[in-house]
Amino acid sequence: WPERDRDGVCGCCGALRPRYKRLVDNIFPEDPEDGLVKANMEKLTFYALSAPEKLDRIGAYLSERLSRDVARHRYGYVCIAMEALDQLLMACHCQSINLFVESFLKMVRKLLESDKPSLQILGTNSFVKFANIEEDTPSYHRSYDFFVSRFSEMCHSSYEDPDIRTKIRMAGIKGLQGVVRKTVNDELQANIWDPQHMDKIVPSLLFNLQSGDRSPSPLQASEKEKESPVELTERCFRELLGRAAYGNIKNAITPVLMHLDNHSLWEGKTFAVRCFKIIMYSIQSQHSHLVIQQLLGHLDANSKNSATVRAGIVEVLLEAAAIASSGSVGPTVLEVFNTLLRQLRLSVDYELTGSYDGNTNIGTKIIKAHEERQLQEAVIRTIGSFANTLPTYQRSEVMLFIMGKIPVPGVHLALPEGTRMIQIMLLKSLVQVGTTNMLTALPNSFLEPLLSFSLTEDPEARLLVLQILLSLIDRHDNRPKFSNIRYSGREHYETLFALLGLLSVELANEEVVVDLIRLTLALQDLALSTDEALPVYNRCAVHALAAAYLNLICQLTTVPAFCQHIHEVIEARQKESPFLLPEDVFIDNPKYVPSLFKGDVLFLQSKITEVLGGSGYNTERLATPYVPQYTDEDRLSKRKSIGETISLQVEVETPTEEITFETLKNAIVDSVGMEEQERERRRLVVEKFQKAPFEEIAAHCGARATLLQSKLNQIFEITIRPPPSPSGTISSGYGQTQSRSVPIYEMKFPDLCVY
Repeated sequence: WPERDRDGVCGCCGALRPRYKRLVDNIFPEDPEDGLVKANMEKLTFYALSAPEKLDRIGAYLSERLSRDVARHRYGYVCIAMEALDQLLMACHCQSINLFVESFLKMVRKLLESDKPSLQILGTNSFVKFANIEEDTPSYHRSYDFFVSRFSEMCHSSYEDPDIRTKIRMAGIKGLQGVVRKTVNDELQANIWDPQHMDKIVPSLLFNLQSGDRSPSPLQASEKEKESPVELTERCFRELLGRAAYGNIKNAITPVLMHLDNHSLWEGKTFAVRCFKIIMYSIQSQHSHLVIQQLLGHLDANSKNSATVRAGIVEVLLEAAAIASSGSVGPTVLEVFNTLLRQLRLSVDYELTGSYDGNTNIGTKIIKAHEERQLQEAVIRTIGSFANTLPTYQRSEVMLFIMGKIPVPGVHLALPEGTRMIQIMLLKSLVQVGTTNMLTALPNSFLEPLLSFSLTEDPEARLLVLQILLSLIDRHDNRPKFSNIRYSGREHYETLFALLGLLSVELANEEVVVDLIRLTLALQDLALSTDEALPVYNRCAVHALAAAYLNLICQLTTVPAFCQHIHEVIEARQKESPFLLPEDVFIDNPKYVPSLFKGDVLFLQSKITEVLGGSGYNTERLATPYVPQYTDEDRLSKRKSIGETISLQVEVETPTEEITFETLKNAIVDSVGMEEQERERRRLVVEKFQKAPFEEIAAHCGARATLLQSKLNQIFEITIRPPPSPSGTISSGYGQTQSRSVPIYEMKFPDLCVY
């Protein structure tokens, strides 16, 4: 029948139509602009609830009418049909809902396939309402593949009208959000985390996240800005990541990495960092290490890419490590640092060779040295950022690991310049990892090689070693208090002063103070020695350093006579030899006189020994000559003398003394002789304890213990003996009288003495 005839059927024929069809027909008004007939909609809803077995037929009939209205462009009736479907869907939760949902999704699909934006948006809104409904019965055969594809396509809409384009994109984002909500917790549905779905969802979200700048905060933004595609996308992206379980993290992050690769977004850094900030703040904290491991793997995969791309990935790692919780590095702590150190070494090689391993198809790229340097600095900062997430014991392991990677001075490598650069980069890494309260956790196997690097020819390496020591020693954040002792271009001397000052403050006891004063006097003797090939400027600088430190230490000891001597020498220098003071030598153009120094401008060991000894200090060590001890690592450093340890190689053109073969020979012979004596002494001690009978060893130790106990008894007798007892004296068994010693807590004191 023609449509008009069928709609006009009445009488007996109309009465033969099924009741559910009559109820459905009655919700549509004659004029679609009047909207849904609410009274009749209530009757249809009541009928559906009373006869749930009819629900699937109601859905099928509504779907039939909607398809016909779409084909005839009767969009008003389309909207009414979708509204009716939405209300029925919200009201009915029975076992027959699955068949009705199939009809509903069929109608939504019909709208989404339309080329009319209003219908696409209408279908999306209905789907979002459906996605928020919790169904009572499972569905075994429902598929959402079409909706994932269609909503992703809408997210990339290029409609001419910008306002309509924005609405279509926002509808696509909301649709994807609905798909995720509907499927993410339903084990019977197709796994939304499969790559085939994630490869569509994630790039669609990133495309809209990238399409505009971040809107103001919700408190400052207008209503329109709150609903911008960028903000909506971010909320959807956060929700997606927040629902990701342990096994789904990789599938969610891989499309992000591919999108950043395909659109060259690593080089800009800003968007990549923003994406991973969203990721790190959205995923469950215990999954953070999975993201970091994927980033590290991606960094390795791009080892032969441009420095700007690698630097972008490293910057993202830096931000991710700062956000991640403690332990985010995961179970393979050293592997993380091994990857970063490997990238550091590769970057140094690329900078020096100018090619990526001679690969013909990639080696044609121009390697820019300054970009590689920026990458190296970024890697070093990232190493420090990762270290900040670790407890102290793991940091010490990392420092030992890095120390094992540093080329030992004196070992032959193919590229000497490369060796130097790698040493510098790894020492900078140690500066980033090192922190307070770690010194006791580090064994000698770390400290001895570290100190040996302070004897290398490279002034930058020596400065880094001093900075590492400062970070390890400074337990109470005292370093800033020495930062104002800064002079132009003399960073080595400032760091040495800070190190001496921190040792005095952190290890504040008389023995340490005496040893540091002894060291300072040895530096003064070194600057006066004619045997050392020190330039005149370095001699003056060492004198100035000694003056600055003794001025500090005399104020810490608060011994008036000691302070007076130090101040007298400083005043004499101000009058006669100002170039021996920091303010006159640590400047851009120092003026100094290469002449012998008078006694009144020098700090006198005898005077210091006298004044400190008079104040109770044990000054015996001050009279002992200071002889530095060398290790095997020190000998590999190829330094010529202790003078070179203090010589900091500032750029001053001054003649140096000629070192003859005889001088070197004598130095080596003296050094070897002392070492042989010490080695022989230790050998005899070890041999005695290995071969001597147990009784002899026990007697030897017992004698020492007895001597020690007798000395302790004498000390206790002197220091603990109480004053004479008020009770007077007592008589001994031999007729002699002796003072009675009564414990203080048993003494009887007059009332006036007790308070």
